[in-house]
Parts: sequence; C-alpha cells; structure tokens
Amino acid sequence: MMDIKADHLLDAKGLACPMPIVKTKKMIKDLNSGEVVEVQATDKGSKADLQAWAKSAGHQYLGTIEEDSVLKHFIRKASDESGEKLHPATVDNEALAQNLQDDNALILDVRESAEYAFEHIPQAVSIPLGELDERINEVDQTKDVYVVCRTGSRSDLACQKLTEKGFERVYNVVPGMSEWSGQTTSLRS
Repeated sequence: MMDIKADHLLDAKGLACPMPIVKTKKMIKDLNSGEVVEVQATDKGSKADLQAWAKSAGHQYLGTIEEDSVLKHFIRKASDESGEKLHPATVDNEALAQNLQDDNALILDVRESAEYAFEHIPQAVSIPLGELDERINEVDQTKDVYVVCRTGSRSDLACQKLTEKGFERVYNVVPGMSEWSGQTTSLRS
C-alpha cells in the first residue's frame, strides 16, 4: 500500500463527536494554504463529520484510509479567503419543543444511528449526516424541517445540504440533543 505523506498529524483517537472536528478546526487554522493534515480518529462518525465540515469550511477532503480500526482522514487546507458558511435559520430547543405537536413539523435527527438508538426525540426521523445525500428523498419537502444533532454542528451541515437541494423551511436546532430536556425515547426495551 502506498504511504500517504501529510504535513501534519493530529491524534483524535478515542474522541467522540464533535471533538475530532473541534481539534481539526483548531489545527488547520494555523496551517499554510495547501498543507495537508492527517487526522487519526476511532469515532466511526468522524468520516462523514470531517468530510462535511471540510466542504462547508472550503477545505479539500482528500479521503480516508482505515488501518486496524483507526480512521486516517486527509484534509488539505484551502486558501484563507472563504469563511465557514453557517445556515442562517436556527431555533433553540424550547422553540422545537413548542413545535413538536405541529403536524407540519418534521424532526430530522442526523446523528449516527447508535447515538439515535440510545436516546432521541420520540417522533424524530433518523438519517445520519453521512447518508443524507442518498436518502434525501425520504425528507418531506412540504414540511417545516427541524434538524437536530448533538450540538448543532452536523445539523448545520445538513441544513446547508437540504437548502442546496431546494428545501425552503429548514431550521437548525441549537444546541440540540446535548441540552435537550424534553421527552426522549430509546430503542432499548
């Protein structure tokens, strides 16, 4: 196998979302344009998360290699001109809680399926961020779509994707499940 050279190495092994992205953001800020960082992570969700974050921040996601359950992600820093895009329409957890009974509300949970399985809003639909492109037809375009993740980062990226595909009423729920105090359910019996 070919050895891929990176300018910098970031060890994010053992860290869960959003820490691999947080650490990558912090490191990449100090890199020169065009330099490549290798992010080593063990969180299975980090592939979709880093890929989506790199795209939204304007950096180039080069790919991932898996070796002995370690995911090695390669990201190339773009030029410093473009700032990170953020989805403009956000609602807080309280606003979401008030809209739960609305027949026109669709709650889209974009966390990994394991996160969803252990705790989620009862009527939420699970489509992990990494599967959103191929499953976008499962999202009803006529509804008000409230996108939730753990902290608001992945849901922001999902909102951007939905808006790019023509969805008009899309709201990022911030801070999301990390501070959700409303009713939850789990797939555990």
